[in-house]
Amino acid sequence: MKLVARKLPLCFAAAFCFAAVSGVVAQENKPKATSLKPVTTEFKNADGQSVGTATLSEAPHGVKIKLDIKGLPAGEHSIHIHQTAKCEAPDFKSAGPHFSPAGKMDHGSMPAGDIPDFTLIVASDGTAHVSVVAPNVSFGDQADSIFSSGGTSIVIHAVGAPGASGSPARIACAVVKRAE
Repeated sequence: MKLVARKLPLCFAAAFCFAAVSGVVAQENKPKATSLKPVTTEFKNADGQSVGTATLSEAPHGVKIKLDIKGLPAGEHSIHIHQTAKCEAPDFKSAGPHFSPAGKMDHGSMPAGDIPDFTLIVASDGTAHVSVVAPNVSFGDQADSIFSSGGTSIVIHAVGAPGASGSPARIACAVVKRAE
């Protein structure tokens, strides 16, 4: 195969060079993404006792939540991000409903605070050490940020899924606020 060099019209060559240089300049002027520091929050049970921590950090598609749990009943539990940065015992209803910025439901019917396909499994010794990504929330300043409207909370429910009579009891709660 023989390569043939062709001369391009000057206007085409100049336009190509301009586009290439413009792309480099635009790349240099593009704001650099800042890495936000992880936030650690403490879970409390209905008696006000510490039952673990959640460390939240940026993830490529959502917010990574690293859970270190102790002293909870063994078995399956669900966790959700709730609307309000309040965790008043004993029932933690002060955390409000599942986080849903401006009433927005993701994927048709799922609040942003839901974590699909995840169940917290607590071992027989009351501990769990696991990480999960909450895909429908963000860590920055967007409307779907876990820090919007003064913060949110993470609630651990008594069982993995709601029963026929409504949502399962809230057994632990942690307030999520931006580090100051």
